[in-house]
Amino acid sequence: MSVGRRAVVPSGAGLAPAPDGAPPARPRGHPRMRTLFIAGDSTAAQKYADAAPETGWGMALPFFLHRGVRVANHAADGRSTRSFLDEGRLEAVLAALRPGDLLLIQFGHNDQKVADPTRHTEPWTAYQDNLRVFVEGARSRGALPVLATSVERRGFDVDGTALRTLGAYPAAMRETAHDADVPLLDIEALSLALWQRLGPEATTTYFNRTATGQDDTRFNPPGAIEVARLVVAELLRTHVLAPRETRRVDDHVPAGLITWPGHPSAASEFEESRS
Repeated sequence: MSVGRRAVVPSGAGLAPAPDGAPPARPRGHPRMRTLFIAGDSTAAQKYADAAPETGWGMALPFFLHRGVRVANHAADGRSTRSFLDEGRLEAVLAALRPGDLLLIQFGHNDQKVADPTRHTEPWTAYQDNLRVFVEGARSRGALPVLATSVERRGFDVDGTALRTLGAYPAAMRETAHDADVPLLDIEALSLALWQRLGPEATTTYFNRTATGQDDTRFNPPGAIEVARLVVAELLRTHVLAPRETRRVDDHVPAGLITWPGHPSAASEFEESRS
């Protein structure tokens, strides 16, 4: 079935619950690896060799997680809550989710695009409705939904004050998280504070600014690593992850650990577009 804004995969689809309705027991001594799925946009997405040094923060997340938690990065360039749903991407994520997995949901940058009706959503109506579809879909699979406000762009006023660029979308997500009783990672607030602390010059070393382009939205390896660090710190603060599931949270992670694989074949991937 296609997952629309008001339809989700039925609870327990494809599972064999125990007689009391609980998930089937797993053999002792062989705990299943948990998977953290990411649904989001280009700020988190996997990048390939032709895009280097651009780096999504989802590429750096595994450096902060122990082996019992793996990352399945389904974030895609240029996507909003609307286009991610309309393209069937959530349906693919839900098909892979298993009880105990996590679905981290971060959108906002492309929901802002008023001139593009295939992506734009109003923050207090369609955006919140779409977020609830993600939340309900994850819960229907026995997974834990986690909402994350969008990471801020790099922007400063003439006095060197870091600017908020995401409009009402972070506030709308905070309200949705509260109303739906979903853990909230406030990456917008934390990244804004980080950019302010670093200042206009130092922040340029975190973004994808090259001789051929000055990108103040997407990251290079150091920037992706630091945003991933914020994400893990929030996962710990909200008790979504336990300390034993994380590593290196306060340690230096060398940018040289980031690698860019060759691009997957067109037959196995959705066509990508830039945000």
